Amino acid sequence: MTKPMALILYENLMPGSKLANRMQDLGYRVKSLSQPAQLPEMAESEKPMVVFADLVPHSAEVCAAITSMKQNPATQHIPVLAFSGQKNAKLLSQATAAGANLVASSAGLLDQLPHLLEQILLVE
Repeated sequence: MTKPMALILYENLMPGSKLANRMQDLGYRVKSLSQPAQLPEMAESEKPMVVFADLVPHSAEVCAAITSMKQNPATQHIPVLAFSGQKNAKLLSQATAAGANLVASSAGLLDQLPHLLEQILLVE
C-alpha cells in the first residue's frame, strides 16, 4: 500500500523541516515547496491527503494560494492546516477566510500533530 502524501508549504526552515520529518515519522510521504504560487498546481498533481501551509512570511500570497486550491474542484476537498508563529488574529482569520480548514500556532504544531491530523482528516 502506498503511504499517504503530505504537501508542506514553508519558507522558514523551522518549523517547516521539523514538520516534514515528523510527518515522515508518522508514515507520510512528504513533498515540500517554498513558493505559495506553486501550491494549487502541486496539490492537483501530487494529490496529497493533507496540506500544511506556513502563513509567515508571505501570508497574502499563501492565502491566495489556499483560495485558488479551494476553488478548484480537483483540490477543494484536500484539508489545509495553516500555521503561524505569530499570534495575529487578523492573519489567522484571513487564512480561515481563504479556506484553511484549521489554523494552528507553530509553537504547538509538532506537539499536537497527531491530534491535529485526526481533527483535520475527520470525514463528515
